[in-house]
Amino acid sequence: MANKHGNLSIDSDNLFPIIKKWLYSDHDIFYRELISNGCDAITKLEKLEMMGEYQFPADYKKKIEIIVNPEDKTLKFIDNGLGMTADEVEEYICQIAFSGATDFIEKYKDKANDDQIIGHFGLGFYSAFMVADQVTIDTLSYKEGSTPVHWSCDGGTDYEMEDGTKDTIGTEITLYLNEDCLEFANEYRAREVIEKYCSFMPTPIFLRKANAETEYETIDAADKLDTDTVVETIHEEAKTEEKENENGEKEIVEVSPAKDKLKIIKRPVPLNDTNPLWAKNPNECTDEEYKAFYRKVFLDYKEPLFWIHLNMDYPFNLKGILYFPKINTEYDSIEGTIKLYNNQVFIADNIKEVIPEFLMLLKGVIDCPDLPLNVSRSALQNDGFVKKISDYITKKVADKLSGMCKTDKENYEKYWDDISPFIKFGCLKDTKFCDKMNDYILFKNLDDKYLTLPELLVKEEKAEGAETTEAEVVDKDGNPVESAPEPADGDAEEKDERKVIYYVTDKLQQGQYIKMFKEQGMDAVILDHNIDTSFISQLEQRNETYKFMRIDADVTEALKDETDETDLKTETDTLTEVFKKALNNDKLTVKVDKLKDASISSVITLSEEGRRMQDMMKMYAMGGMGGMDPNMFAADQTLTLNANNELVKYIFENKDSEHVPMFCQQLYDLAMLSNQPLSVDAMTKFVERSNKIMMLLAK
Repeated sequence: MANKHGNLSIDSDNLFPIIKKWLYSDHDIFYRELISNGCDAITKLEKLEMMGEYQFPADYKKKIEIIVNPEDKTLKFIDNGLGMTADEVEEYICQIAFSGATDFIEKYKDKANDDQIIGHFGLGFYSAFMVADQVTIDTLSYKEGSTPVHWSCDGGTDYEMEDGTKDTIGTEITLYLNEDCLEFANEYRAREVIEKYCSFMPTPIFLRKANAETEYETIDAADKLDTDTVVETIHEEAKTEEKENENGEKEIVEVSPAKDKLKIIKRPVPLNDTNPLWAKNPNECTDEEYKAFYRKVFLDYKEPLFWIHLNMDYPFNLKGILYFPKINTEYDSIEGTIKLYNNQVFIADNIKEVIPEFLMLLKGVIDCPDLPLNVSRSALQNDGFVKKISDYITKKVADKLSGMCKTDKENYEKYWDDISPFIKFGCLKDTKFCDKMNDYILFKNLDDKYLTLPELLVKEEKAEGAETTEAEVVDKDGNPVESAPEPADGDAEEKDERKVIYYVTDKLQQGQYIKMFKEQGMDAVILDHNIDTSFISQLEQRNETYKFMRIDADVTEALKDETDETDLKTETDTLTEVFKKALNNDKLTVKVDKLKDASISSVITLSEEGRRMQDMMKMYAMGGMGGMDPNMFAADQTLTLNANNELVKYIFENKDSEHVPMFCQQLYDLAMLSNQPLSVDAMTKFVERSNKIMMLLAK
């Protein structure tokens, strides 16, 4: 074929520089694009062979080879795929955005599916010009009688095409790197990029350095392959040892027979795994394989808790593995990684359109050939189909967790403390996930036993029923049978009939309240994660039959002796005045009750609403959003004094004593200490006051 000159078929000279500089966000991605093109060329040839339109040579082994040459500042990408004729080069290469993959699929749509064809836009080849001043193509088509073609372009809109010298079927692309991108001709940098993008591509990928010294290895002669190049045959004599036999006599025993070994040129080892674990049937995979894959991909040597193997063919093709690592840290500091692949080609990490936000706390891989990618294959196009994929993944995760709770509750409980932040975060972010998980959320009680929400509510009902005596017979609605008629509408305060679930945020700090509860046979659940405030608020909004109250939000009736409030009116009025004056706090709410535990002098309670608002303000402050002062809800505090306690009796009976103000302050601080840590200033005063009280006792 005579030399031929032409012009690239594009509308504007300005388009090419834009493609070179702005089509891809990362320059190293050209490796992925050129290797993907080689994979496609080989896949097409395999499909033609399956359809009887081509016959592979007996020694054919598909492969892609990358040769780095730092001295010549070049990179070569060589595949043994179907190659191209001159007309095909002009059609596929010289027409920017003409996709050979799309053309192939259309031509053979009745004979072959497109599941494994990677390219679709016809732009991947031009990523080479992001790093190269010149690119050449040498190619020979599989078609009988084809002439090899040499194509060259210096990054402008002009190209040259002529007969080439290539004598094997396939394509060789050479990049003459520009001075800013010589790093890509470094063998170690090349290996790093290939492993990043191409670790699981379906064709073996080999990397070597041009003009590198030959490396050798020694193998047993029996293990020789036809492709091995033998350099030397080495005979090893049998190895013997002197040993004592069963009769106590020494004799020479052969411990290793004589054998021949071969010194061969070191076999090339592919950089990629062409059959990744996620592409296999889950029944074919062992636990050790799942763990090994996790270590390899995520470089995390802590074992995952468990995993979910996704394997779906209809209505879309999706495979993958999601791992549950230990995530018992604060949920907002957890950083997981979900790697997204398209036909085993790495696309990106954590694409939020496909991966629901809460699942990004996990680690895993997802491969979906049906994803609608943009032309650079680096992001998704807006498509309702993506939402279906996201919903499917969410459903599979919920099915796995709920199924584990039903059939393997012992392990589910073992994992719960680690995975609960993830599940609660998921419930906050996704209502469908919350609907599926509602009955499989576990709550750990004061005895460290795990209960689901239905189990917890049944337990609360039984506890309430146990408190009903014969004199308190109630009907099905909980009303006393022999009580007076209900007051007319508007005559009675509206009552919240929700079942109360008590909870603890700090078992040490709230130890006094826990002791009071346990003495009365009452229970509470542990909610000590910073996500729990938002989580229980959401549960209450979704269900009006129960509510959550922290164990110190109120003094429940079960902790009190039966008494008429009018009997304590005098004590209440007197002690309210004394404490407000001693504490110099007119806004303080003071109550007097007879608590069953006489050793407790006082307790501080803060309304559930006030506490949650405080927590929310603290979170805003930690997030740097400023906002309201969390202490503004201190007015919701109530100081409950125990009329059965000797110290409280002393203060009531000796209200005019000079020491009473000091005792009031001390009693208040003691109550506060059982509720929350004192400020530095308050703690200093508490210690000084404690010393004064001890001095009084010492006199």
